[in-house]
Amino acid sequence: MKNVTITMADEVARWARIEAAKREMSLARWVGELLRARMEDDAEYELAMRRSLARTPRVLREKEETP
Repeated sequence: MKNVTITMADEVARWARIEAAKREMSLARWVGELLRARMEDDAEYELAMRRSLARTPRVLREKEETP
């Protein structure tokens, strides 16, 4: 585990402490879990994007010819 110091506006800090308390967590643990969830979401998105871009394109609808 790594300890870090973060700076935030007073109203943000107050809100964050309340949110952490609602979950019976320390502020540090709650912020750490939020960041981990964001990291996992980003990793899942990147994997899905790579899979999608690796697919062979296919025609969804044939182009109509103009008379």
